[in-house]
Amino acid sequence: MDLNGKKIAILATHGFEQSELEVPRDRIKKVGATVDVVSLASGEIKGWDKKDWGRPVKVDKTLDQASASDYDAVVLPGGQINPDLLRVEPKALKFIKDIFDAKKIVAAVCHAPWVLIETGIAKGRKMTSYKSIKTDVANAGAYWEDSEVVVDQGVITSRNPGDLEAFSAKIIEEVREGRHTQRSAA
Repeated sequence: MDLNGKKIAILATHGFEQSELEVPRDRIKKVGATVDVVSLASGEIKGWDKKDWGRPVKVDKTLDQASASDYDAVVLPGGQINPDLLRVEPKALKFIKDIFDAKKIVAAVCHAPWVLIETGIAKGRKMTSYKSIKTDVANAGAYWEDSEVVVDQGVITSRNPGDLEAFSAKIIEEVREGRHTQRSAA
């Protein structure tokens, strides 16, 4: 599963679920891809680890420094705080939509499908999410299913931290196989 030469953005801000950023980041780096943590501001962002604040993570690039054309995929960690903050940021939504429109991989776990709802990407897609936002996802026009990982033409979604191994493996597989280039026009 060699991803040398591939570049993945993890878009997050304060309040990301710790494992939902760190597990995909570490798995994707392990197979040779370059991974940039992209955020609204430079410095560090602080995670949420189950029931309290977690560890800070270094921001590699701000949204102003990052271009969708530089990446093969974007990964959106969940947690409740992180996607709620990102879904009201026009620059974050544009970055995700630009990656999607370029037929590249968009991956979201837990509450991060809220951001896909905001961009319009959710409509008409098979998806999953954390159970508490199932109705939000369905009301946005997606076809929600209770599976550890769901893929619909380059859009990868998972439910919770328990699904992170399958989520990470699917991101690696989809980027490696170049399946994003097969997406039909939305």
